Amino acid sequence: MTHQSDKGNTPNNPRRRNLLGLGTALAGAAMLPGAATAAAAATKAKGAFPKGFLWGAAIAGHQAEGDNVNSDAWLLENVQPTEFKEPSAAGVDHYRLFDQDIGLLAQAGLNTFRFSIEWARVEPVEGLFSIAALEHYRDVLEACRRRGVRTMVSFNHFVNPRWFAARGGWEAEGAAELFARYCDRVTRHLGHLIDYATTFNEPNLARLLFGIPGPLSGMAGNPRMKAMLAEAARQSSSDKFSAWLFGDFDKIQAGQLQGHAAAYQAVKAVRPQLPVGFSIAIADDQAVGDPAMRDRKRAIAYEPWFKAINEHGDFFGVQTYTRELIGPEGVLPPPKDAVMTSAHMEYYPQALEATLRYTAQHVKKPLYVTENGTSTDDDRQRVAYIGTAVAGVAACLKDGIDVRGYVHWSLLDNFEWIFGYGPRFGLIDVDRKTMKRTAKPSLAVLGKVARANGV
Repeated sequence: MTHQSDKGNTPNNPRRRNLLGLGTALAGAAMLPGAATAAAAATKAKGAFPKGFLWGAAIAGHQAEGDNVNSDAWLLENVQPTEFKEPSAAGVDHYRLFDQDIGLLAQAGLNTFRFSIEWARVEPVEGLFSIAALEHYRDVLEACRRRGVRTMVSFNHFVNPRWFAARGGWEAEGAAELFARYCDRVTRHLGHLIDYATTFNEPNLARLLFGIPGPLSGMAGNPRMKAMLAEAARQSSSDKFSAWLFGDFDKIQAGQLQGHAAAYQAVKAVRPQLPVGFSIAIADDQAVGDPAMRDRKRAIAYEPWFKAINEHGDFFGVQTYTRELIGPEGVLPPPKDAVMTSAHMEYYPQALEATLRYTAQHVKKPLYVTENGTSTDDDRQRVAYIGTAVAGVAACLKDGIDVRGYVHWSLLDNFEWIFGYGPRFGLIDVDRKTMKRTAKPSLAVLGKVARANGV
């Protein structure tokens, strides 16, 4: 997989391995540490999962639906120069084929579907709300309800309307109020069909990637990225363009923290019984030597969001793929003997148990695993990853940690942001020429776990 960027963004860059939560497996299943014992470990989980536990899979609108033309991400993918390997284009046609995709999920035995409602579709022009888009998402929600599948909806999965980015995005005054207005409108139209809602997906990601010393810490200001943003601003006739991961991190975080509080209150005012939270990206941070730098990272990337969910939230979503080794000077490369994945990330499914335990020390709300998975062309690796991760969840439950669901990333092979369609996270293969869906064995494995509510 090739990707052009600045000198610091090399394939062996340990910070790039975490970029946008990519976790992929390169070696065969027989080579994976712990793979031989994964089934035995998971067997101990039998009976450990409480009644009503959520077993699901996730997608995000922009990554799967296709043709999200009024979004900031679409613009950034299609300007020149761009940091994106390729544009999202037609996605994997989930906007048209959602019923088939939900059907495959339900037939396998999963009981939860996590997806995003795309703000750029619902409000393509500031103040203009599309009834057609809202009704489309009603169709998606009703397709879940017909099959007895619970719905976990993200109001924002990284992507914003282009007009919102042009006015300064999350850096601009009034951003929180605009987001709350959108969440209010969606809740009034569709709230009775939503079982769980998250305001944001991984709003801490920029801090996680760039917040402590490491090879990516200067990436946000590299000349190519600056040129991409300048061209997006020019095409938007804006001198304030701020989008996604690209902007002033301090201002973006402040805007999103305000946005969550405002949106939480707006949703609860319309539908008090709807559980509302958010999810963040959390690596299994392991200190090498002095833990000061690890603790600094946690203070920057996680703690503001722990505080926010404890103040305004009903549950908290944990999204984990791997570990990160941190020394006194910053992020370190993985051990020389580590099994590396095709996206240059260490294969480390046991990270999930560690992050759940760490989060439970700081968040006094129910926890849900809202993303966890690995990208690989060898589905045996995904099966082994699931076995180890699920065993970790069971161990947390055994120790009294309040975990209420496991939602795998992802349901479909889909668009993976700057890396394009190379990484393959899906439980379902998609032929992008024909859009034909083919369930992988890992879907049946996870479905079997879900049906048994254990292994």
